[in-house]
Amino acid sequence: MDTPPRAPSDAQDELGIAAPHRELLDQVLDKWSLSVMSELCERPCRFNELRRAIPAVTQKSLTSTLRRLERNGVIERRLIASRPVAVEYRITPLGKTMREPVDVLLAWASTHMPAIERARLAYDEALDD
Repeated sequence: MDTPPRAPSDAQDELGIAAPHRELLDQVLDKWSLSVMSELCERPCRFNELRRAIPAVTQKSLTSTLRRLERNGVIERRLIASRPVAVEYRITPLGKTMREPVDVLLAWASTHMPAIERARLAYDEALDD
C-alpha cells in the first residue's frame, strides 16, 4: 500500500534533526560553549579571563570549546599587539543571533522546571521500588 505524500505542514511538525544540524547543536549548545558565549556576549575576553569566569572548566576543555566555536563562526579570535602578544576572544554577529533562541530555551526550562523536578522524582522513586 502506498503512503500518501505529506502536506508541507506535516513535514514542519516533525522533530527530525539532520546530521549536520545535530553536529552543530552538539558543538554550540554544550555546557562549556553556553558559558563561554554568555561571557563573551558581555565583553571580549582573554583566555585566562574566561578561565577565571568559568572556574570549573579545564584548560583543555576551554581550548577545545574556543576552537569549536571559532570554527563555527560564533566567536572570533583576535591578536592584540602587546608585549607579550595576547589573544582576545569576542562574539561575532552570527554568535549574537543565538542569544534569542537560547533565551527562549532557558525561559522554557524555568517555566517547566517544577514539572521536570516532579517527573525526575517520580522516575527515581520508581527505580527504588
